[in-house]
Amino acid sequence: MTSQKNSRVKMPTIYIPHGGGPYPLMNHAKHLELIAFLKSLPETLPYKPTAILVVSAHWEESTVTIQSHPNPPMLFDYGGFPPHTYEYTYPARNDATINRQVVSLLDSAGIQVKLDEKRGFDHGVFVPLLLMYPNADIPVFQISLLKSLNPRKHLELGQALSSLRDDGVLILGSGLSYHNFDFDLKHSKLFDQFLVDSVVDTDANIRNLSLENWAKGPSARAAHPREEHLIPLMVCAGAAGESRGKQNYGGPVLGVTVSAFRFD
Repeated sequence: MTSQKNSRVKMPTIYIPHGGGPYPLMNHAKHLELIAFLKSLPETLPYKPTAILVVSAHWEESTVTIQSHPNPPMLFDYGGFPPHTYEYTYPARNDATINRQVVSLLDSAGIQVKLDEKRGFDHGVFVPLLLMYPNADIPVFQISLLKSLNPRKHLELGQALSSLRDDGVLILGSGLSYHNFDFDLKHSKLFDQFLVDSVVDTDANIRNLSLENWAKGPSARAAHPREEHLIPLMVCAGAAGESRGKQNYGGPVLGVTVSAFRFD
């Protein structure tokens, strides 16, 4: 991996599982494979990202919203964990220039957008990034989901952001490909296979149509009673353009099967 921007190579866009609350930062026994994956992920990128744009399952707004705080604070949006899990810090700075670039891209695509100067990093951001880039030396900012959770709207959002990849920006979808506290292994495997079949080495138009209709997949509502943890995948797939997907993680988290997907 080189530390310099290489304009000839698009930065991949990646959808990752961020695990349960702060468990990945606690070396939780049912997260060990995920922890190893997240720690190793930076070495698989073609170069160090110029910035990281995170689409987290834990931020929804009526209008697409960009985090514009210059040094976002921490947002500990979980409960019932040990005191030390409320003391993590991730002092990555934001980049106002890239914020403005994103606003311009969305305006050009006819997508209404606003800025949030107060929003902090939720655990869908700081948990994986503390494992991936613990030095917090890359600009980081978030973009919200839409409360509608409409798959097509989020594919279109990703399409509008796609050109950021040419500038070395890592578009990181942070969620879980299975998110039901029933933790049913059978349902997780069935839905995971549907996602693999939809995403891996599939023509972009077929892939996006399948993702748009994800709720018709096997065990879809058993895997996602509410789909906020799946929708970041739609943004990544939209940003992928014609890039075909691959499964870059498939393994256990809390006793169920989850996957990560990457588009180069």
